[in-house]
Amino acid sequence: MKKISIIIILLIGLLFIDSNIEDSIYNYVEPVIPVEEIIPEVIERLTVCLDPGHQAEGDYSLEPISPNSEEMKARVSSGTVGVESGVYEYELVLDISMKLKKKLEENNYNVVMTRETHDVNISNSERAQIANNNQADLFIRVHADQRDNSRVRGISILCPEEDDDTVNIYANSKIASEIILASLIEETNANNMGISYRDDISGFNWSEVPVLLVELGFMSNSEEDLLLNESNYQEKLVDGLYKGIENYFRMME
Repeated sequence: MKKISIIIILLIGLLFIDSNIEDSIYNYVEPVIPVEEIIPEVIERLTVCLDPGHQAEGDYSLEPISPNSEEMKARVSSGTVGVESGVYEYELVLDISMKLKKKLEENNYNVVMTRETHDVNISNSERAQIANNNQADLFIRVHADQRDNSRVRGISILCPEEDDDTVNIYANSKIASEIILASLIEETNANNMGISYRDDISGFNWSEVPVLLVELGFMSNSEEDLLLNESNYQEKLVDGLYKGIENYFRMME
């Protein structure tokens, strides 16, 4: 009889344990993970299209100067060459553009390059279309200048003139030109050659996004030519361009 009682007690105990286990299974609630821990924060990245001017071999066949014009212009030239350094413009501006690309990417910008080598054949209108196709927030064309007067030196910017081709981009292009020029002069202490407004530049007229062309200095001036090829000065140019781009986008927020 004592054994039977012990067995009955054990059976009751097992039933109680099984009931608790079953309750714990049916009452289990999957912990809720906050949505922000599942889906990483999406940060909108601004796109800058950089166009290192020219190329190793110019293409002097013709293309329309704008989508709405029958006027024709050479597709692309090879640019100038340093009077003292012997460095070609297309080489210089690609070096500086690649340094700017690196700095922009380090600061979370998406950068589109129209070229990363010298042996290409990309016309000025095609370069603008690369910016258009990538929906660039800003299109910066990087060049160096030359004059017959070898004493002339300094930084300038070319900006679209307001007309039928550029009416949708003129205002923002003008703002970007003013801000970036000021930033470049502040960083380099170069001579300020101002802003020129142009309606004869294919790369402007074909652009559907804000655009400017920066002339970083005169390769026809011996001192400035050598300066443009110095690593420290190139870093100042890159910093000036970068800070100007940053200030432009802050203003447009």
